[in-house]
Amino acid sequence: MSDDGSQVAGDGDEVARAGDGDEVARAGDGVATGTPSNDAPSNGQPEQRVAVLDIEIQTEMEQSFLDYAMSVITSRALPDARDGLKPVHRRILWSMFDTGLRPDRPHKKCATVVGDVIANYHPHGDGSIYDALVRMGQSFSLGNTLIDPHGNFGSPSDPPAAYRYTECRLTNLAMSMVEGIDERTVDFATNFDGSRTEPLVMPSRFPNLLVNGSQGIAVGMATNIPTHNLGEIIDATIHLIGHPDATVEDLMEFVRGPDFPTRGLLLGRAGSRAAMSAGRGSVRIRARAEIVEDGRRSRIVVTEIPYQTSVEAIERKIADAVNRKVIDGITELRNESAKGKTRFVIELRAGAPANVVLNNLWKHTPLQSSFAVNMVALVDGVPRTLNLRDALVAYVDHQIEVVTRRSQHRLDVARARAHIVEGLLRALDVIDRIIALIRASEDRAAALAGLCVEPMSFSAEQANHILDMQLGRLTRLGRARLEDELVELAQTIAVLEAILGDDARLRQVIIDELSAVREAHAVPRRTEIVNDPGDVDAEDLIDDEPLVVTLTREGYVKATSPDMFRTQGRGGRGVQGARLKDDDVVVRMLLTTAHAWLLCFTNQGRVHRLKAYELPLTHRTARGTAMVNLLQLAPGERVEAVVAAREFPSDRYLLFVTRQGRAKKTALSAYENIRANGLIALSLRDGDELVRVLETSGDDDVLIVSRAGRAIRFAEREIRPMGRSAAGVRAMRPREGDTVAAADVLGADDGRDLLVVSSTGAAKRTAAAQFPRKGRGGLGVIAVKLPEADSHVAGARLVDTDDEVLLVSSSGVLIRTRAADISRYLRGTAGVRAMALGAGETVVAIAPVDLENEEPASEIADMGSGETLDDEVSSPA
Repeated sequence: MSDDGSQVAGDGDEVARAGDGDEVARAGDGVATGTPSNDAPSNGQPEQRVAVLDIEIQTEMEQSFLDYAMSVITSRALPDARDGLKPVHRRILWSMFDTGLRPDRPHKKCATVVGDVIANYHPHGDGSIYDALVRMGQSFSLGNTLIDPHGNFGSPSDPPAAYRYTECRLTNLAMSMVEGIDERTVDFATNFDGSRTEPLVMPSRFPNLLVNGSQGIAVGMATNIPTHNLGEIIDATIHLIGHPDATVEDLMEFVRGPDFPTRGLLLGRAGSRAAMSAGRGSVRIRARAEIVEDGRRSRIVVTEIPYQTSVEAIERKIADAVNRKVIDGITELRNESAKGKTRFVIELRAGAPANVVLNNLWKHTPLQSSFAVNMVALVDGVPRTLNLRDALVAYVDHQIEVVTRRSQHRLDVARARAHIVEGLLRALDVIDRIIALIRASEDRAAALAGLCVEPMSFSAEQANHILDMQLGRLTRLGRARLEDELVELAQTIAVLEAILGDDARLRQVIIDELSAVREAHAVPRRTEIVNDPGDVDAEDLIDDEPLVVTLTREGYVKATSPDMFRTQGRGGRGVQGARLKDDDVVVRMLLTTAHAWLLCFTNQGRVHRLKAYELPLTHRTARGTAMVNLLQLAPGERVEAVVAAREFPSDRYLLFVTRQGRAKKTALSAYENIRANGLIALSLRDGDELVRVLETSGDDDVLIVSRAGRAIRFAEREIRPMGRSAAGVRAMRPREGDTVAAADVLGADDGRDLLVVSSTGAAKRTAAAQFPRKGRGGLGVIAVKLPEADSHVAGARLVDTDDEVLLVSSSGVLIRTRAADISRYLRGTAGVRAMALGAGETVVAIAPVDLENEEPASEIADMGSGETLDDEVSSPA
């Protein structure tokens, strides 16, 4: 240990750091190290002190990290703009070319290639090298593969077999990558151990960077270049060679956008144009899907998928979305892909809107994905973000250098050969003298010297070839061949000199060679470019047609076209509206349109919402779909009232009327944003439930009808607006055993009639003016005389004489009839028969029909609840 506490090195040993941030040099490196110690070492040699250098650790870390980062960027992660290859890919291709794995020769085990690359060029893990090799042979990864695979090279969802099982060789296109590499077209450097040389770049006779793309993550940067169509890229390159001033916009006339090997649909050209103009952008790829109708059922058949995904991954995502109820209407997923062809079938539930389901698949699954373009490549060893023109300019400059160096090499070879041929021809003219000279010479060196001096005056190269010339070349045929060869060489030299002396001729050579590659390897575009519909809303795919929405006590819901219910005269039997399960009855029915929101209020005082078109559109006899499949309902929660709304203005209100006669008014805007699991809508007392939810203006009158046939009318202003969680105030005080059956809103001078329908099918109309306005909270006045002791009011609503109404029975039978066909009576009368019922049947719901356009009236149709029926009615199976 030295006097200052630092550790002293022994003979050539590396010394540990003396302190924080102090680097210690090796002893004996010839550097002056300060004052020697007084103590001599045991071997008698003078002691040497080591230098201690003070270096900031921050500076050291910055420099070391920068060195590492640049090594990763330039030596591993980013492709060269000239040939579009990373070092590992370049070394694999060179190793295979150097060992003779060419298209006209047999395949060889990939293990051999991997081993040769590791041993001679790329001392990294075998896994990374094999992955790079495999990717160059996968037709779903590259549009124009460079490796000809033999064996299992994997699929979009499965890895390849181990390299001991697979074989490979170069493709014909890969030979274009290395064409001319033995003609001094590119520079070579020694490998990592100096035992052999490797090319620093490939000649690359086609723009591989854009044709096959590249992906990589470096330190602080990444590249993500999509594949393009070889024919389009070559056409753009040829245009740029002929028009060096061409702009990006000019080149985009040839390159329409990325062309992915898995085909699919490219949505619009805006993303492609941005990426090609700035080097960054995002393009959207969509699977090719077709809706196949099969009777009442539909299926979606997918035959092409987006780039870098798989049918299995898509299937998992769809299944997850269905389980989370993000997508509804799917009953089965079936992967029928085989023999390299994609076929993925998505079976839909009967009546499910196929366009809506497909639109949701675009939004929530990899059937539509985005490819983030980031065109970063090395230009002169420096990473740069390239646009389309930059990438092609880098390639064209490389080709000009390649063709120039190749032409110069060929010219040098031709000139050297012409010089030899000229010497051979001149030697034939004096062959007797040459033979005599050779016979007189003591050895080859003497003969060579004699040929190079007067009077022969051959060059050393010519003299050596003369000495090596066979006697058979002395025939006339041999001389003729040499003369023909000299003529050909003269022509070749003239052509090569013209190429090197004329930039236009040189560029034409590049164009001709690119055209030959295009002719041999170009294929039609795989990815079709279609108009981008943008973020298509499901409403854009569905007509805003009228719908009859029916809800049963057991929670089954469906949507039906009103056209399925023809108008019948009063007292008719009706048509079958729904084939219900035993003990199930229809309790809610309303008319709305497909684009309306349905606010679903539950018995637990919560509100959920969905679009009307999300309901299964079925035949009038269908049972429907369980509400729990459409909404996130809690256990024991069921929908009690449904409101249709298109907008949520702050000056409109929702008025809630409960079975026990309580009412609450809340601004409609409070229900505009509803979570997936619903919101609190109102607080219900024990044993109470919703009867009706009405949309009001704030200045209407409210008319409430009880099951016993009493009605009360009061001003809406008597109920102040409350918050969502409020319980409300007393609106009607039903007598013991009586509950509220229906409610409606009307104006102060409303000329409509109150239509009251009893459970036995009797109905009548009474002028609204006969119901005087009173204060809220009373018993009300008699509205209807019930014909039978066990009957009750099934429903009531305000109608005009030209309205039509739908009546539905507990067994699901519906009848559509004109309001004018139902007689008008005073308040205390019973009415006439409106619907003929079967044994055990009762009327449970009514709803209005707008005659002008078959769209629903602005009010919400609501009905009595099956829960309050005196008798449980069994519906036919």
